[in-house]
Amino acid sequence: MAGEHLGDRLARLRRIGDLTQERLAERAGVSVDVVRKLEQRRKHSARLPTLHALARGLGVELTALLGDPPAVPSTGEVEPPQLVAIRRAILPPMFAAPPEPRGPERLSLPLVFAEISEAWTLYHAAAFGRLMELLPGLIADARFVAAVGSPDERAAGQAALAKALQLGGHLAIRLGKSDLAISSLERAMGAAEASSDPLLPPMICNSVAWAYQRQNRLDDASHLAVGAADRAEREEGNTAESVRVRGSLLMSAATSSARAGDYDRARDMMGVAEQLAGSLGALPPAANGKLVSVFSRSSVRIERVRLAVQHERPEEALGLARGLRLSRDIPVSWRTWLLLDVARAYTDLGNAERAVRTLESLRRAAPGWMRHHTLAVAVVSDLWAGPARPPGLRKLAAELGVAG
Repeated sequence: MAGEHLGDRLARLRRIGDLTQERLAERAGVSVDVVRKLEQRRKHSARLPTLHALARGLGVELTALLGDPPAVPSTGEVEPPQLVAIRRAILPPMFAAPPEPRGPERLSLPLVFAEISEAWTLYHAAAFGRLMELLPGLIADARFVAAVGSPDERAAGQAALAKALQLGGHLAIRLGKSDLAISSLERAMGAAEASSDPLLPPMICNSVAWAYQRQNRLDDASHLAVGAADRAEREEGNTAESVRVRGSLLMSAATSSARAGDYDRARDMMGVAEQLAGSLGALPPAANGKLVSVFSRSSVRIERVRLAVQHERPEEALGLARGLRLSRDIPVSWRTWLLLDVARAYTDLGNAERAVRTLESLRRAAPGWMRHHTLAVAVVSDLWAGPARPPGLRKLAAELGVAG
């Protein structure tokens, strides 16, 4: 299905479900004109709330409607060896022998945590090929340190295992393998509960909520995120670490509400998140200086831009993005989303030149992410189908497979 148009996927899934265009529109709660224009290729993309509604009407996961992630196409062949190795690391065979260290020397906890930190850096840089090579060994190392040593050392090892499996879940989502992602995150939650870090379980919940969103389980995602935020507040109070975790969870819940079409509720949640971000300056930083979650005034603003774009409010989105100064803790992946949303807003306003310039900035800053975002393909598809094709658009369209 690599390169298949959204409208073709929609029509195929509608026929499999034995639905007319009118019946699908009724079940999804969208205009039948939207369904027709997509299937006739007169419309090349749709907002996430609309896509979630269509997926719900079809009775499929969102990923089935979106298709394979860019740069990770399905060929109909067996899974590549790297993915098989990741699957086996996440889901080891039953009655397997106890884990063994990879090297001749006993692994230390600091070494494993350093490996995990480096692997997350690769993820945020969209270096998925390299990450697929490293992750099976990393999970094996984490399983080993979680099984040896004193009770305190094993608890710390469980935290390492939780973070490694959480990374496995995130990578599986990016590769379009939502079931594998859920399996990895369920095991991450078990390890987090066995660790000595009380904030690790709600952090894993945030990742599970994202996986639920990809499966179009928006109510489940929202309830999980809100419940985890309440638990973090109840058990950890108003520490800087707790506020960061709670704020991230509230942003996740807001995203689920927005995708379900409830923009007002999403905006209210983002307002609470913004208040939490503002309170961080008055709280003492974490004693060990660790960053438990990407949460700050910058991340809240980035998410507000995203929600405005998804609900066809391009002027509001550009107003929020204008003058935004990103904090140092914002990873490349979040900066990528901001640029994509700004490009989407310019496209919606008919400013193709500014949209292309924004996409070119993204390609220079993070070429890996450019190839892995379905939103990038959607924006370039709409620009290519538009009346104006400014300089640079043809190259973008060719790189993303929109034009030959």
